[in-house]
Amino acid sequence: MTGLTWQLRRATAADLVAIMPLEESIFLNDAWSPETMRSELRNSNCFYLVAFPPDRPEQIDGYAGLLAPAGANEGDIQTIAVAPAARRHGLGRVLMRQLITEARTRGLAEVFLEVRADNPGAQSLYRELGFEELGVRPRYYQPDDVDALVMRLTLPAPVTELATGGDA
Repeated sequence: MTGLTWQLRRATAADLVAIMPLEESIFLNDAWSPETMRSELRNSNCFYLVAFPPDRPEQIDGYAGLLAPAGANEGDIQTIAVAPAARRHGLGRVLMRQLITEARTRGLAEVFLEVRADNPGAQSLYRELGFEELGVRPRYYQPDDVDALVMRLTLPAPVTELATGGDA
């Protein structure tokens, strides 16, 4: 399955019909309800992306969301999901990088997330992206009784430099 490519675009409430089957098949017992997902997609403080093959825009292979309230210094990665057939091709990394870019654009200093303690693949990706583990929320994921690791990414402050030419 080499050579997979995707396009990304901002998600809308119209994407709910394509997102929910993925949400329910990936997260099983702790999947969000359609009402919760619809609320997230409509929330102006949230930024959600969907990924799809260029020739099949109706096929959502992944999605991810960031909560970043106006004026806040910190945000939260709300969710990220990649279809099983699209995994191990870098899509999760691309989605995360886009959320991190959006966090910087919104002026955030830190981004937090929770990840299941029984998901070492996701934990590894987040560490590679610069997230550090802060602590554990015992039995956070219900009804499975799985702990959540709380992780944080500190975003560097923007730096503005004067452009200088050669011999002026």
